Amino acid sequence: MIDLRSDTVTRPSAAMLQAMMAAETGDDVYRDDPTVNALEAEAARLSGKEAALFFPTGTQANLVALLSHCERGDEYIVGQQAHNYKYEAGGAAVLGSIQPQPILAAEDGTLPLDLVAAAIKPDDIHFARTRLLSLENTHHGKVLPLDYLARAYAFSRERKLALHIDGARIFNAVVAQNVTLEAIARYCDTLTICLSKGLGTPVGSLLCGDKAYIERARRWRKMAGGGMRQAGILAAAGLYALQHNVARLKEDHDNAAWLGQQLQQAGVEVVDQQTNMLFVRVPAEQVQALQSWFAQRDVLLSVGPVTRIVTHLDVDRHALEQLVAHWKAFLQR
Repeated sequence: MIDLRSDTVTRPSAAMLQAMMAAETGDDVYRDDPTVNALEAEAARLSGKEAALFFPTGTQANLVALLSHCERGDEYIVGQQAHNYKYEAGGAAVLGSIQPQPILAAEDGTLPLDLVAAAIKPDDIHFARTRLLSLENTHHGKVLPLDYLARAYAFSRERKLALHIDGARIFNAVVAQNVTLEAIARYCDTLTICLSKGLGTPVGSLLCGDKAYIERARRWRKMAGGGMRQAGILAAAGLYALQHNVARLKEDHDNAAWLGQQLQQAGVEVVDQQTNMLFVRVPAEQVQALQSWFAQRDVLLSVGPVTRIVTHLDVDRHALEQLVAHWKAFLQR
């Protein structure tokens, strides 16, 4: 089976499973799981933040991040297509009474600062209090430029806003820009990191920030049901991923670029590719037939008018060659 629906479908390698089985554990709610503590310390070190907190899911990490920045009746400014606005069941509004103020992102994935400025509410009892600017890096596979992040951070200081980065795939940005995580994280107050996408762990995300913020987040995590016990088994996978699976993300980027070139040569229109996400256009009349064609050939792909293809560690170049062959055969049928 060739699965290109997302990088969330990755499975732990034999070496990662071995690290999980050998993990030293304790009770993380009591803060005495040494492997969780080591993972959090490593995430804090890499990001240049004072502390980090381990979560079972990225959605919970994003929710707690917002709950720890905003109070009931506060507002966060966010992209219209951002994950923590559109794809997390409205959790901030439903569970935190936090109002989202979505704005359209630019073509490069950034939120134009003039639009952000226009969305900030006056200090008036009629309005929600604007407290937070939330960015996403990468955003649908697009890497936010470092100079934009520097300007956004300076802007947030001027406007007295906190700045959070949903960094579910932030290590893809790190590898694409050939920088350290700290070089990106210096331009935000807090960030999340997902371990279970391209980094290949079965479970887990991290929230990084200063110590006082992480202490607030720890309370919210407990309230949201994220207090885990012998979680070192899961944290060991995260440590393995940070040590072994970051640099290899370049293979995914290269594979996505190669695939885009091959499909373009075959007559498929390529819309965008920067990291491990390739977007191609499929004529409306081909969508259903192409979906069935791939399914019959053990290829899992979410085919639509704009189809997202996500490369990852469980799909090698040979598998992509098979995909190209299947696509060519479909076009020539």
